Amino acid sequence: MTTRLPKLVAFDLDYTLWDFWIDTHVHPPLRRDHVTGKVIDSQRNPKTIDFYRDVPQIMHRLQAAGVTIAACSRTYAPSLAREALDLILIPPRTGSDSSAKPIPAVKFFDQLEIYPSSKIRHFKKLHEKTGIPYDEMLFFDDEWRNQEVEELGVTFTLVPNGLNDRILEKGLEEWRKRHPVQVTEDVVADDTLI
Repeated sequence: MTTRLPKLVAFDLDYTLWDFWIDTHVHPPLRRDHVTGKVIDSQRNPKTIDFYRDVPQIMHRLQAAGVTIAACSRTYAPSLAREALDLILIPPRTGSDSSAKPIPAVKFFDQLEIYPSSKIRHFKKLHEKTGIPYDEMLFFDDEWRNQEVEELGVTFTLVPNGLNDRILEKGLEEWRKRHPVQVTEDVVADDTLI
């Protein structure tokens, strides 16, 4: 079995990478606690703004593999979503040098399509900006209605309870299954994979 990856992997934000709707459950301004490093909002009982448990290492894996990472969110609070991505710190990759420092989450994203609109529009913009073919894109989202991106050739994977390693592998497996000729050609063309 090959380990070939799509050229672009895109993620919705709300209930895909984090467990809230940024435009309804989070109250600005956000701030990072100087002791814990956690990001909190301005509610009386502050809400912690963070990714689901497996997300940081997933981001490291995709970035290390050279995959273009994108965020596609139809939120009505795009500036707040960007602020959260700026403030959330992703810990160093498991097994990395002990001197490695946490990295702002936004640095993992090559493309940000965060504005109220159809996911079709988000992916048309991604295609326009990157030149990556739709069939080289994999999208993770918690809402079935966003499966509409498959009309373009993007592979869609539903995320029912937040992104985790199992859902990532399920999406990658589905993408590989849909592109067996391309996967076989890539394996034959690259002597290191045979």
